[in-house]
Amino acid sequence: MRLINRHPGRVLALVLAALPFLAALVAYSVSSEIRLAANPQDRLLPSLTKIAETAGRLFTEGDRRTGAILLWHDTGASLRRLALGVGIAALVSLVAGIGIGLLPHVRKTFSGFVAVVSMVPPLAVLPILFIVFGLGEVSKVVLIVVGITPVMIRDLAGRTMEIPREMIVKAETLGASSRVIASRVVLPQVMPRLIQCIRLALGPAWLFLIAAEAIASEVGLGYRIFLVRRYLAMDVILTYVIWITALAFVMDWLLRLLARRAFPWTGAGL
Repeated sequence: MRLINRHPGRVLALVLAALPFLAALVAYSVSSEIRLAANPQDRLLPSLTKIAETAGRLFTEGDRRTGAILLWHDTGASLRRLALGVGIAALVSLVAGIGIGLLPHVRKTFSGFVAVVSMVPPLAVLPILFIVFGLGEVSKVVLIVVGITPVMIRDLAGRTMEIPREMIVKAETLGASSRVIASRVVLPQVMPRLIQCIRLALGPAWLFLIAAEAIASEVGLGYRIFLVRRYLAMDVILTYVIWITALAFVMDWLLRLLARRAFPWTGAGL
C-alpha cells in the first residue's frame, strides 16, 4: 500500500499529534537547564517548575493593592474587545461580501476599493486610530475591524461568486427576488465559509488586539505582557503567552464544532 493511502489509527494519531509538543517541551527544558546551570539567576529561560508556580499564583492570588486577580481581569477585558471587534467584522464582511459577490453594480463600485484597503498594513494606521478615536476602547476595537474585515470581505465575495449560476437562475425562474435569492440561496452557502473566515482571522485579530493594548491600555493581556517585560519577568510573560494560545485554541475548537454541527455536509469543521 502506498504511503499516501495509509491512515493512522486513533491512538497513533494522538501520539503523532503530541510529538511536536513534546519535542518543543523537551527542547525548552534542556535549554533552560543549560542556562540555569551556567547562571542560576538567569531569567531568560525560567524552569518549567518556575513557570508552573507562577501560573498557579497568577490564576489564584489577588493583587495586593486591589485584591482582584489580574490575570482574570486582563482576560475579561481582552475577550470583550476581541469579541466585539470580530463580531462587527463578521457582520460587515457577511453583508458586504454577499453584496459584492451577488450584485454587479456593487461589485464594480467596491471590489477595487476593498482590494486596495486590504493591502494597507493595519498597524501602520494605529496612530491615526488613536488620534481619531482616542486611547479608549473604541480605537482597539476599530483596529481589529480594520485589520480583518477587508480580507474577510474578499473571501466571502469570492465564495458568493463561486455559487453555481444554475442555482440562481432556478430561483429566478421560480419568481424569487434579489432579496430572496440573497437570503435563501446565497446566505446558506456563505455561512460555512464565514465561520472558516473567522477561524482564520482569529490569529491576526489577537495580534492587533495585543499591539493596541501594549501601546495604550491600562488593562488587558497585551498590556500586562508589555508591562512586565521591563522587569524581565519571563515566567509571567510565558504564562500569559501560553494562556493566550490556549484561549485561541479553544475559540478555534468551538468554531470548528459549530461548523461541524450546523453544516455537516460542507466539511467546514475540518
